[in-house]
Amino acid sequence: MPEAVKINIQKPQGHHCFACGTANPIGLNLQFYRLDDAVYSEITLEKNHEGWENMAHGGIVSTLLDEVMSWTIMYFKKTFLVTRKMEVKYIRPVLIGTPLVIKGEVMDDLSPPKVKARAEIRDDDGNLLVRSLGEFVELSMEKLSSVPEGLKAEMLSLFNNFE
Repeated sequence: MPEAVKINIQKPQGHHCFACGTANPIGLNLQFYRLDDAVYSEITLEKNHEGWENMAHGGIVSTLLDEVMSWTIMYFKKTFLVTRKMEVKYIRPVLIGTPLVIKGEVMDDLSPPKVKARAEIRDDDGNLLVRSLGEFVELSMEKLSSVPEGLKAEMLSLFNNFE
């Protein structure tokens, strides 16, 4: 059986999204890759991501899950979307200074334009720390009136290059 190939996913440059933007000086600047039928990101959270002492803030943790689920749907469905709702289950503390792997997968479609995804965060020992279920809504070009035309064109170009 052939070994799975890790495929790096391109993202737009110069934007201020807190989770994936490259131009946000306080953002996470998440990078993504595909492995089989999932999208992944890896990060080590630092002191400025802390909630309780030595633990990542729950809002930052949920941001990681939301962003990976979003990129998973964008990658596999090549569509614009927004988060409709998500449920997060915190299982173990997410410690700062610990390498984390976030994995996202598309689940069965609901009635279009809704799409379900799930995500999980594991530490470098493979321990499950957090999991999430999300419901997202695909957006038509008409519903993206507040998004600059250049960004829409850039994203459509990226969608066309996703394998």
